[in-house]
Parts: sequence; C-alpha cells; structure tokens
Amino acid sequence: ALKTRIERRKRSSVNTTSTMSSEGAAVAAPSLPALKTRIENLAESIKSLKSSAEPDKDAIAAAVNELVDAKRTYAANNNGIGVDGKPFEEPMSKSEKKKKAKSEKVTGGGGGKDGGAGANQESEANAAKKAAKKAEAKAKKAAMKVASAGGRGDAASAKQPAAATSSVAATATGGNKASVAVPPPAMQTKSKLQPNQISFNPNVPLADRPVVALSIGILTNTIVDYELVSDHTRSGCALGLPASRGEIQGDLAIARYLAKKAGECGASCLGGSTDEDVAMVDQWVDYALSLSKFGLARRVLAVQRTLDPLLLSGTYAMGHSLTLADIALFAAVGFPSRDEDKAEIRGILPSGSGCPTMRWIDTIASHPAIREATQLAVGIAKNDEAKFEVEHPQFAEMEPLMTGMSYLEGGIPGKVVTRFPPEPSGYLHVGHAKAVLLNNYYARRYFGRLIVRFDDTNPSKEKDEYQQSIIEDLAKIGVRPDVVTFTSDYFETIKQYALWMIHNSLAYMDDTPQEQMQKERMERQNSKHRDQSPTEALEKFNLMCSGKEEGKPWCLRAKINMSADNGTMRDPVLYRQNLTPHHRSGTAYKAYPTYDLACPIVDAIEGVSHALRTTEYDDRNEQYQWIQRALKLRRVRIQTFARMNFMYTVMSKRKLTWFVETGRVTGWDDPRFPTVRGVSRRGIDVDALKRFMCSQGASRRIVNMEWSKFWAENKKEIDKRAKRFMAIDKEEHVPLTITNATEEIEFLSTDYLPKDPSHGKRLVRIGKRVLLEAVDTEGMEVGENIVLTRWGVVQITKVEGGLEGTFTPDGDVKAAKRKLSWLADVPENIPVILSEFDNLISKEKLEEDDKFEDFINPDTQAETEVIGDPGLKTLKEQDIIQLERRGFYRVDRPYVNESKPLMLFMIPDGKKKAMSGLDGKLAHR
Repeated sequence: ALKTRIERRKRSSVNTTSTMSSEGAAVAAPSLPALKTRIENLAESIKSLKSSAEPDKDAIAAAVNELVDAKRTYAANNNGIGVDGKPFEEPMSKSEKKKKAKSEKVTGGGGGKDGGAGANQESEANAAKKAAKKAEAKAKKAAMKVASAGGRGDAASAKQPAAATSSVAATATGGNKASVAVPPPAMQTKSKLQPNQISFNPNVPLADRPVVALSIGILTNTIVDYELVSDHTRSGCALGLPASRGEIQGDLAIARYLAKKAGECGASCLGGSTDEDVAMVDQWVDYALSLSKFGLARRVLAVQRTLDPLLLSGTYAMGHSLTLADIALFAAVGFPSRDEDKAEIRGILPSGSGCPTMRWIDTIASHPAIREATQLAVGIAKNDEAKFEVEHPQFAEMEPLMTGMSYLEGGIPGKVVTRFPPEPSGYLHVGHAKAVLLNNYYARRYFGRLIVRFDDTNPSKEKDEYQQSIIEDLAKIGVRPDVVTFTSDYFETIKQYALWMIHNSLAYMDDTPQEQMQKERMERQNSKHRDQSPTEALEKFNLMCSGKEEGKPWCLRAKINMSADNGTMRDPVLYRQNLTPHHRSGTAYKAYPTYDLACPIVDAIEGVSHALRTTEYDDRNEQYQWIQRALKLRRVRIQTFARMNFMYTVMSKRKLTWFVETGRVTGWDDPRFPTVRGVSRRGIDVDALKRFMCSQGASRRIVNMEWSKFWAENKKEIDKRAKRFMAIDKEEHVPLTITNATEEIEFLSTDYLPKDPSHGKRLVRIGKRVLLEAVDTEGMEVGENIVLTRWGVVQITKVEGGLEGTFTPDGDVKAAKRKLSWLADVPENIPVILSEFDNLISKEKLEEDDKFEDFINPDTQAETEVIGDPGLKTLKEQDIIQLERRGFYRVDRPYVNESKPLMLFMIPDGKKKAMSGLDGKLAHR
C-alpha cells in the first residue's frame, strides 16, 4: 500500500504544470503525455489541411513549424528521445539529407570505437523503447477488455499492471526516477468525440450498444443533452468528456457517469441516499458484469435463480424502485425489450405464468424509458426502428415510412406528442404547411397526438381574424389537430416561473436602451444591472407588470453567459411590457413573456415529446434546453428540419402584406400567393401537398425549390381523377364541315377518364359543323387524315374557301399525324374564361441587400375566352378538370349564365412547355 501511495505521488508530481507567473519565474517541465497528444493532434491537422480541395500553404507551413517545436520540446524533456522512440534529430531539407548521407559514406558511417559505442547505445535505447511501447499496449488492451466486456465494462476500474507501469516509466526517462512519465489510462487517451457525444457501432447486437447508459439518461431527464453518433469502426461505446479530457468507454461506466452527473434524480438510480442501498446496487451491477463471459441461456437461468426469491415480495431487484441494478441485469440477459428478443427468453425460462423473472422482464421491457432507449439504440443509423409488443390494438402496426421521411428519434407508438405553434399574426404559407404536415405525419404514424398551439404572446400583432384563418387553412390541407391550445392559457404559470427565476438569481431586470443592449451583447459586455439583488429585481418586475409608465423601459433578462459564443445565450430578454389589449385576455396583463421563455415551458407542461423546429432555430435550441434545465422541467427532444424556400417567391409576412395593401393582388387567397389559401385556390391537391412536403422530409439542407417540382407532384395526383372536357378559343378558331354527317345533332358516349372507366361516361355532341383551334389547322392539305379526339378519323377534302372533310368510320387513328380537340358548333356550348398566372417576383432568389420592390413582375395574370363543352355546366366550385390539349384547371366559379360564365384557373403541371401547341398568354408555370 505504501508503495502504491508513493507511485501515485510521483504521477501527480510529473503531470502537474507550474501555475507561477511567466515573468522570470522557473516553469515546471511540461507533461509528456500532454505533449504527445498535442503532437498527434497537430499531425492530424496537417493531414486534413493537405487533403482539402484547395490546400492553404501558409496554414500548412505554420502547422508544420508548430509540430517541429512540439517534438523538439518533447525530446528536450525526455533525455533526447523523440515521440517515436528514436533520438530526436532536427528536420533537414532534401539537399541536407543527401549531403549527410554522402559524408557518412565517406567516413564509414561513423565507425570506430566511439561510433560503435554510440550505435550500441542507440540500439539499446530503441530496444528499451519498443519494450515500453509493448508493455503500454498490453496495459491498454487489458483496460479495454474490462471496459468493453460484453459491451459494458467500467473503464475507470481498469488498472495498468504495476510491472508495465514501472517499465514504461523507466524506459521513458532512461532510468531517471526524478522525471517519471506515466502514460495516461485508457479513458483519458485522445478522443475524436466532442463533449457529450455518445458513440457506438450500429452493426453490433442491441445488447452491445449503450442501452443501459441510454436508459439512465432517459430516467434522469438528461438524455437530450447528449448527441448520439454512429461509428462503424468502434467496437464498444464511448462518451466524449468536456474540456478535452478524453472519453469514457463502456456502457456501465457511461451509465454511472450520467447518473452521478444528474444530481438527486441520478442518485435514486444508483440506490438512493443510504450507503447500504448504493452498495447493494453496485453489488448487483458487478454481478451482472460477471455474467458476461457466459452464453445467453446460462446468463438467463443464473439471473432467474437469483431473482425469483426476491421478486416474490418486490417488483424490482431493490424492492419497488427501478434502479441501475435492474437495467444492468436486464442487459445481462440480452436487453430483451423487443418482441423477438423476449420470445427467445421465454424459450429458455420455465413455461407458464408463474415465473417471477419472466414477469420482471415483461415489466422492464414495457417501461417507457427502456423502450425509448431501445428505439434510440436501434435507430442510431437512421435506417431502422424497434418493434414492441403492442399494449393496445390500435398500435398493432405502424405504416411504412413515407419516402423522404426519417424515423422519429426515440419515437414510441402511443407516446409521441408533437405541436405546431403558429403566431396568429398572419395567414399560413407553404412554409408553415411543411411544418404542420411533418408534425401531423409523425403524430399519426406513431399513434400519438398533435397539438396546435397559438403562440399569442405579442398582442401588438395578433388578431382573431388570423386565428380563425389558420384553423380554416389547416382544414384545407387535411390537418385535424387532437387539441387546440393557447399560450395565453398559461400566462399566470409562466409568470410564476419568471418569479422563481428571479428568486433564484437566474434572471434580472434591465432598463438598458435596446440599441445599447444589442451593442453590449455583441461586445459580450455585462449589463450594469446583472448583479442586482433578487429583491430589487422583484420590485422592478412588479413595476413592469403594473403597466405604469415608469415600468416601460424595464425587461426581464435570463442570467446565462454573456461571454458565450452562441449569441442567444447572452442573457436573452424573457419578459416585456405591452399595454395593447390582448385579443383573448383583454387588459388582464400589462407585460408578456417572449416566445423564447414561453415555448419551452408550455412544451414541457403540455407533454410534448418531440419539438420539430426549422434550422433557423439551431442557435436557440441551446437556449431552449437551458430554460428547461434551469426550471427543472420535463425535457423535450428537439428534431430539426430545413425550412421551405421557393424560387421567385417571397414568404415574409411584411412583404406579402405589402402586395395586399398596394392592390397588386386580390387578397391573401390570390392564386399567385404562396399562402395555403393561394395554392389551394390555384388547384393544389391535399395528398400531393403532403407527399411533396414529406419527400423533402426532415432534411436539414436548405434549398430553394422550383415551383415546377411542386406542381409536377400535384399533376400525378390530379391526373388520376380530373375529368376530360374540350374547349375551343372564342376568337382563334376555324369551322370544319363534315360533308357526310347528318344535319341533326347526335351523341356519342365516351369515358370521363379513358384510363379509368370507373369514373363514368359523358355524352359528346357530334354534328355536321365542328370547331377547331386555328393553330391546329395551319398547313393542312387536301387528302390528309386528321383525328377528332374521342370521335374518329376525318379526311380533309377542301382547304381553300372553307375547311371540309369526310368522316371515315374505319380510319387508321394511329396513322394520322394530327390528333385535335374540337367542339360541335351547337347552341348549348357555354362561355368560359381561362385564367393564367405567373410569378410575382422576377428574380430567382432575392439577396439580403435587394429591395423586393425593384423586382416586381408587371405581367402576372392573363385571361382567355373560350367556347366550352355543354357538359361543363355541371361543374362545381373546387372541381378539377382537364381541357384536352390545354391543361388542368380548377373551377373558381361555376357557370351561372351568359353574363356570369364559368371561371377556370389554370393549374401548372410542372412542364416548361404546354401540353400541345396551344400555348397560353403567359409562361407555362
């Protein structure tokens, strides 16, 4: 024991650097392990710089110089031996190396008595160094073996053999005991992991992933603080430590670390407050670890024999509380949380319902934390998800994941709650549509709940009109929330949390002018009020909430970190005075919380499991998590996705309002607008909208989408049900006389959808005189066969002086080059107005410095009058049809009479050119 204490003191003295001032004071020798790590990091940096697409020569040269200096310092403190175990030599250029080799050749390589002695000394030093390296590798291997035994060892308990340690120390110093350098233990070696990253291999069995650690993280409400990283090269699992302190390896080691770091909540997982209970949990964990060397059947039976007597009077290993002991034992029997794993365990344990251990396994497997840990472990590669034994019939089977979507991280059927929090200050646009459709998709797929919560925290911008429009627009796109709530319902609760922050010195009141506050935040300078007492802060908070003029300059700010690199963490504003009457609560409140404070509080209260946020909130996610952590709230998992941007389009509420107020559009439902109302009026299909938005999925990559892709997806859907009709230009048409037709009007029956007869049939009038599009008759010749779509072949017999032809009942439809739309010239035909639209903005993508008013498209709407098939009279508003060879259209106004004709809005089909030669008056988009 005395020898061990002496060795520990030697290690401590070697690895401690001087903290004295550098002004003339002696500085202790630097730590050799630290220097070695620095050298390795520099070497990696140089490799990275050299492998980049455009290597920065200056940066490479600077890094090389720094590397040489570090190697020189290492050798100077290691008796001239470099980091590679060889005597250190100053780097030489190619010419210098050639000159030295030539000199050694002339002198015989430094032969003679002195040269031989030097060579022998160098050989001995190299041999000793190799032996030291071998011993060090052996020690690390032993530590790793314990750490990753069965995927869950405790790296902290892995000790280096004393002989190996002394051998390494002696070799590194040439036998000089005064400057012994001990290699760092395995858990403190260089790590590629960032702090709070948990890394493991997605290809190993579930039981060899950090399922125990993940379970503890979920039980302690801290799992969202850790990032899960997939690493196909890693054999075990590891957690990156803060401050570049390396990593912890092994599932149980990570689990203990997470529990200890979680405070009181973690202490209960480790056994509670008594030393006896903690020791009992440790004993169970050690027992679970000792079973790792056996096969599954032997492990299961061993646990059964041990647990069965205890479970007769308790639910868990430690009585009636779930602890690390149960989770470690559950992992020892293969972590059978999934259906297929439990089936294997049932095949090993005694049959029947009287087995306490099987009951214990079922209880653990159905625990929400265990299921979430399983889902996180299985879904690490984003390409798989766990399937569990169903608790309710409606959770029997989830639908296959829609193309483009990713699995919801930690999503458990029946436990997922998502929310869509619109501000009632404007109309929804297609960007909002993506957000709500993704939230709705996940809620439905996982048999969960969707909350639509109006974020009504700013009465200056909000109106009941907007609130009602949002509810209506959600219905237009097929979204039916399970519940509609309002942040204003929680104003009093949020206020109490704000007061709690003040009492606990987590927030302060500030009257710094806005511009100066922004300047101080940019310069990372503390506010003059940051250190005010809770009593003073409370007084100013009440003054602000009173509505008095003296309270107007004051706001509540979170006391986080003014020196943070993340600007949102530099004491954000949480509460402000606003005397505008609220559209729901009236004048009951004179100050309101900001979204940054209200959102994390209400998300936690309402049971939200997953907060889907766009990437523009990435910086604010840290702030969101800080507030939930500071207020000791239930933690919510954040999943991010890219916002939806479109070319030639503005989505800003301010800019869209400008179009409305200046009369450039007819309103918020103008078909040229990117609002939900606008695209609905243009003719978007709900299923197509859902599929398109989900095809973009939860990707974080921000792109400017082309509208053509949006409309091409829409065309796939409407083409399945759009009934076919015909119409001819009112002005630009040519009559054709069919000489062998009768004077009387006859009818023929044709399918509404030739590809799908199930949609029914319609009657088409035929007669002696028909109307053709003028553009279709250009270049016609006598003797030419043409096809009148849905009727048959007509042979042209006269061109000059009026077009004439004869109907050929048995004509070859395929041989004819022209297939034309037409109408019988009858009194029942109706007038129709076709409307086309173009982009409001003429520039593909507006830059930040652009004034959007300078890029307004002056020509965005055109109308064409046509003669329509009499069958068009039956159409209702919102019906979608196809005018053959013209395109798809939505009925904006049904036919009333000659003075109120049928109004059809053209629906783009995603093609750059029209379906035929019948080009419209505007670009085909």
